[in-house]
Amino acid sequence: MEPQSGPYPARLDVDYPQKLDRFTTLVRIIWAIPILVVLSLISASATDTVKTVSDTGETLSQVTTSGAGISGGLFVATMLMIVIRQRYPRWWFDFARELTRFSARVGAYLALLTDRYPSTEDEQGVHLEIDYPDAQRDLNQWLPLVKWFLAIPHYIVLIFLAVGALIAIVIAWFAILITGTYPRSLFDYVVGVGRWGLRVQAYAFLLITDRYPPFSLQ
Repeated sequence: MEPQSGPYPARLDVDYPQKLDRFTTLVRIIWAIPILVVLSLISASATDTVKTVSDTGETLSQVTTSGAGISGGLFVATMLMIVIRQRYPRWWFDFARELTRFSARVGAYLALLTDRYPSTEDEQGVHLEIDYPDAQRDLNQWLPLVKWFLAIPHYIVLIFLAVGALIAIVIAWFAILITGTYPRSLFDYVVGVGRWGLRVQAYAFLLITDRYPPFSLQ
């Protein structure tokens, strides 16, 4: 098991901007549409609809099935690989890390934390790092089966934190339009919620650590 000291294996920080553009803040939702489409194409689930039709053309039944998407499929595949083989393929980890980084840049842009349009490759001002684990040394072979369940207390807390973050973003939106700056206390809170969520994701779904996430915004 991984020692409980030292920095958590998933870390997030965002550079605080001294000034933010009022116009791009005003139209942020509209300007973010193209990059949101790109992100959805990468991570959205696939849906198939199967219809049963009679000889007269009447629809007798309709069944809709939905896949879990790339993120969900990667979670299941990684879980099975750790449980069965005690391995975490490096290229799976690299893909999951880059997808998480890209999602964080899009999230930071939507949360008004930065004016820089999200890049699909460059780090920009959003610094996210997750550590690659040694599956045999650092990860319990059977724990991935229940991590999602053990993280339930975090889900509950994060629901309330997310509501607070949404309120903070709305207040910051007005503040930026008036002053051109993001109130530092609100900025730190929104980043802290993102940091908390990242640690839970790293533990329960990315499966890169057995270290239980701390209940902290720091």
